[in-house]
Amino acid sequence: MPRGRSTFTKRQKEQARQQKARDKAERKSQSKQDRPEGSVDELDEAREMREAAEAQAALFRIGSDEPDAVEFSTPHGSKIDS
Repeated sequence: MPRGRSTFTKRQKEQARQQKARDKAERKSQSKQDRPEGSVDELDEAREMREAAEAQAALFRIGSDEPDAVEFSTPHGSKIDS
């Protein structure tokens, strides 16, 4: 059975994501090898963590009409804006 276009694009995106993760891991291991023993660059680690947090936050903002508005649902289905 032929695969749909969305399946193909999802697979392509996933493969690209995996390749980027492999490239990042390779760069990280290479920089660790180049670094002198016992030296930890906390600024780089903080920057990487911040970038990861921003990327994750961007995923949650996709499709939102108002980027700062957050909607919560109660168990009874009524909505609370915060």
